[in-house]
Amino acid sequence: MSSQVIAIGGGGFGRGVLDLRMEQYLLDQVAAERPRIAFLPQASAESAMYVANFFDGFTRLGAEPSRVSLFGVVRPGWKKQLLSQDIIYVGGGNTKSMLALWKDWGLDDVLREAYAKGILLCGVSAGAICWFEEGVTDSVWPLGVLPCLGILPGSCCPHFDSEAERRPSYIAMVKEKRISSGIAFDDLCMGHFKDGELHRVIAANETAQAYRLSDAGAVLVDDVERIQLPLPKIDT
Repeated sequence: MSSQVIAIGGGGFGRGVLDLRMEQYLLDQVAAERPRIAFLPQASAESAMYVANFFDGFTRLGAEPSRVSLFGVVRPGWKKQLLSQDIIYVGGGNTKSMLALWKDWGLDDVLREAYAKGILLCGVSAGAICWFEEGVTDSVWPLGVLPCLGILPGSCCPHFDSEAERRPSYIAMVKEKRISSGIAFDDLCMGHFKDGELHRVIAANETAQAYRLSDAGAVLVDDVERIQLPLPKIDT
């Protein structure tokens, strides 16, 4: 049994576009006929629209979606719920606030337990960088460095192609040793990690890429399999 993380640079159901090829890839990585997938939307302050899009998208793909809320009345069985899932999906938003809330509730330790148990951990933007030792975040401005969960080694930066300040800032941070070497993802690009190692890069279009960041700058990831996803069949 492998421990898996899938980090998504940007895009997906949260953008309100009915293109669920990345979400289908997530479901395809588990053996369950109807995968159980729980949503952690804390980074977006548990946006009602974001939660609705999550349920709509994954229901259309034949999964069994649920969510864990840490706002308002928190249900006492949330830890058991998370540890009974096939997949845990973390949404985008304010990474710093999300991690602080998780730590206060002990959810960070539950996620480490889920990873050790073989539950697939994944997410977009804040939900991508949170798994690494460090992340490049706009939770603080200008772009800053944030300590994260440390499930995966090194650092991570999402939105590498869609937000103009990301590429020069991350390159400078690594060169100046303000952040550890790591990986960056364009929007519509995912990195699939198994047992802490990058297994493959997945793109939902022809141009989305991943880059390794070191003192030498940003270099395309070309030493692992790269696949481009077809459109899935969606239940309507």
